[in-house]
Amino acid sequence: MSKRILVWFRNDLRLHDNEMLVEAIAKSDEILPVYCFDPRQFELTRYHSIKTGATRAQFLIESVAALRQSFQELGGDILILKGKPEEFLPDLVSQYELAEVYHHREVASEETAISTHVEDLLWKQRVNLKHFIGHTLYNKEDLPFPVKDIPDVFTQFKKKTERDAIVKPCFLTPDKIDFVSVADWGVLPELNELVVNEDLDGLAQNTDFKGGEQEAFKHLHDFLHTGEDMALANASLKKNEIVSKLSPWLALGCLSPREVYWKMKEAEANYGLKPYFYQIVLGLLWRDYYRFMFKKHGNTFFKPEGFAKDANVITLADSNLLHSWKTGNTGHPLVDAIMHELNATGYINSASRQLVATYLIYELKVNWVMGAAYLEEKLIDYCPASNWGNWATVAGVGNDQRLTTSFDFEKQLKIVDPKGVYAQSVRA
Repeated sequence: MSKRILVWFRNDLRLHDNEMLVEAIAKSDEILPVYCFDPRQFELTRYHSIKTGATRAQFLIESVAALRQSFQELGGDILILKGKPEEFLPDLVSQYELAEVYHHREVASEETAISTHVEDLLWKQRVNLKHFIGHTLYNKEDLPFPVKDIPDVFTQFKKKTERDAIVKPCFLTPDKIDFVSVADWGVLPELNELVVNEDLDGLAQNTDFKGGEQEAFKHLHDFLHTGEDMALANASLKKNEIVSKLSPWLALGCLSPREVYWKMKEAEANYGLKPYFYQIVLGLLWRDYYRFMFKKHGNTFFKPEGFAKDANVITLADSNLLHSWKTGNTGHPLVDAIMHELNATGYINSASRQLVATYLIYELKVNWVMGAAYLEEKLIDYCPASNWGNWATVAGVGNDQRLTTSFDFEKQLKIVDPKGVYAQSVRA
């Protein structure tokens, strides 16, 4: 009998540089790709927000649709399910006589709990859930220290990693796949099926961001190669102004961090200007850092008190101040402009995120977790480690306690909009 492997896709919606997929193809006669739209990802939270808002959900649907198209071009498909993975995967194993289930390991508690539940159920069937790592620039096995000893200070992590670790080459994109025969591959959900507590009538068409692997490739290529003098034209930008906008595709795994790194290296060889391109690599290092910090410290990042033993914890109740911040009605022109941009597009750059976080925490005196939860709802590039790790740092309760007094609103204003141009243009 032929060997069949189920490939459970989550935040890894790509064919390129996908070790899980490559190994599944190599070690089986047929694969069954599966994606589950888990209803828990679209629920109301105790922080008065939705886990996944409409703009972020639309980007997800587009990304899964693009992966489906890629599989269809190879003569197969991906099974689309609407429900909890632990309720579907064991039955699929029995129905299709699958030998193993492959998936990418996550680090945040909710995602980890789901995979643990699935693993326990599969174990009862004597079927293995094999874990892969595919979300980081550096594999944890290649770091110059075990996870438990990773420095909490980013500069130390960066220095040792860049000096002693290597970035591996990308896995090749499969050009031939044999698929399990499935009578009904399922239908992609409509947006109003996923997001039921949000007004979708005013949802803007997001022209800068469309989900999917090919869109990610196009955006990366345009960023690196639009015009032969692209890098030269941007070389004078300050480091906080260099924004690649690659993070939405990185967050859903439509784009591999290693793919970005090696394409950056190619562009660097062609154009020079290493400091310019290094800012993007630095962003990838920050993503790795927070992911490894979650692996090291677990749920501490989600707690209002974080790592600060004597933190003054503010109530989690909803408030008019929180509502004014969410809706861009605080009265501060730049903060309001940024929040309007976030609500309309699902994206703001990292400096803007720090600014509005600093304003909510230190000017409005609202508990930082309320802000972190709202950005979880809105950001199309949301990933738990980067979002909650950054918010904890701004709030002064992060794992690097040396940064507890680093965030000042007036200082952030000068970084984001030194001449007031942004706010004035939005008001106009």
